[in-house]
Amino acid sequence: MDRRQRKSREAIFNAFVRLLTKRDFARITVADIIEEADVGRTTFYSHFETKEFLLKELCGELFCHIFDTEKDEHCHRHIFRCEGDDGVFLHLFKHIAHNDNNLLSLLSSENNEIFFGYFKENLLTLSKSQLDLLKGREVEKLPENFRINHIASVFTEVLKWWVDTGLKESPETITGYFYMAL
Repeated sequence: MDRRQRKSREAIFNAFVRLLTKRDFARITVADIIEEADVGRTTFYSHFETKEFLLKELCGELFCHIFDTEKDEHCHRHIFRCEGDDGVFLHLFKHIAHNDNNLLSLLSSENNEIFFGYFKENLLTLSKSQLDLLKGREVEKLPENFRINHIASVFTEVLKWWVDTGLKESPETITGYFYMAL
């Protein structure tokens, strides 16, 4: 993708995020996105087949970094920039607390169920690598796919509660709550 194409794609993503924080996904049209992004219809459709595909790609862009466990000299790839060796879940909570790429805005918007759904879907893969969190507990006797779903579900519910209560706790404190809830 050349520089011009990347800029157009970024403009479409940014416009879409702005619209999603203002109104329901079902009420947003491709025409709204095109107008907000100041791009042509052909440009939009050269990047995305539909607004649903745009939503899926947006979630992919947002979550690929968060769930990417490969680090290059402690610095992640993709659209976020961060450093450090925080635990996986503290790392996630920090991104949300910093509202990286309007992630917090999306998770607290009227479209939040869509984003929590995609978030949990991506979290399942990450949770598989975190099964050690349940070591030494009776739940080890449960099927692995149940344990993976348990970790993802608890994290998602803790995140929803944290967002709904206005992020009053620090990322470190909410990570502690998450570990206690497991």
